Amino acid sequence: MRADRLLSLLLLLQNRGRLTAGELAAELEVSVRTVYRDVEALAAVGVPVYADRGPDGGYRLLDGYRTRLTGLNADEAGSLFLAGLPGPAAELGLGAELASARLKLLAALPAETGERAERIRERFHLDPGRWFAEASPVPHLGTVADAVWRQRALRIRYRKWGPAEVDRAVEPLGVVLKAGEWYLVAAADGGFRTYRVARILACSQGDPFERPPDFDLAAYWDGWSRGFQESAYGQSVDILLTEEAARRVRALFAPVQAHAVEAAGAPGPDGRLRVALPVESLRHAAWDLLRLGAGAEVLGPPELRERIAATARATAELYG
Repeated sequence: MRADRLLSLLLLLQNRGRLTAGELAAELEVSVRTVYRDVEALAAVGVPVYADRGPDGGYRLLDGYRTRLTGLNADEAGSLFLAGLPGPAAELGLGAELASARLKLLAALPAETGERAERIRERFHLDPGRWFAEASPVPHLGTVADAVWRQRALRIRYRKWGPAEVDRAVEPLGVVLKAGEWYLVAAADGGFRTYRVARILACSQGDPFERPPDFDLAAYWDGWSRGFQESAYGQSVDILLTEEAARRVRALFAPVQAHAVEAAGAPGPDGRLRVALPVESLRHAAWDLLRLGAGAEVLGPPELRERIAATARATAELYG
């Protein structure tokens, strides 16, 4: 709406000082011509906005002028909880609200506090994504988040691990961002379930539902994620690690595996560390341990030792 844009323009000038028409247009995502019209509209209602000519010119407010038209609407207020996470805010459909809320918040703060908030923004940045991987597309995240907020049931078509697809009726209770991936926590089948939002193939909202009054999203997630890690690494293998390989496990492998290395005690007479290493499966263990080269020797189970030996022989034959 134009009224929101005029207020945003006014707050930009108040918070940042002199800005060119091009800079204002980029911030507001409008044309320079629109900025000219908006500045004229502000001046027409008595806002003391002036244009400085020349190569260092731009628009500015009369020194000492401050507006108090800074009320936050509901979406803007809610977006402040994501103030350090502009990427996730945009994925949730709150990017514009976050930018507007931030401007209004800075305008409402005393000058000294506002300057401190700006220094924090300039010096600290939160990036929740993972290294060496792009986040999965989440086309249905907006619908899911809206259903969580409005307490409306969801009908989803979900792709399980592998090619299987299932239909589920769920009552959405919260969304969680973990290592660049979004998860839906929902009541379903008489309990609580967790779904990866990127695996939702289709969804539609249904009737309102009553949220469990004692449900704690953070507590549920903490317990579920701990249990998930323990169940995912339900097997263990017996290995010997050189000092260098042990360092690489601590740096590159899952935390539960790094903890196993820490708990292994002192190295043996040959300088190697014997570790009961948790693994997802023997197939995953082979992939992981091959990354360590000759720094890791499998003692058991025999089938894993043979799998790695066969891969090493095939690699040696390939390279002659």
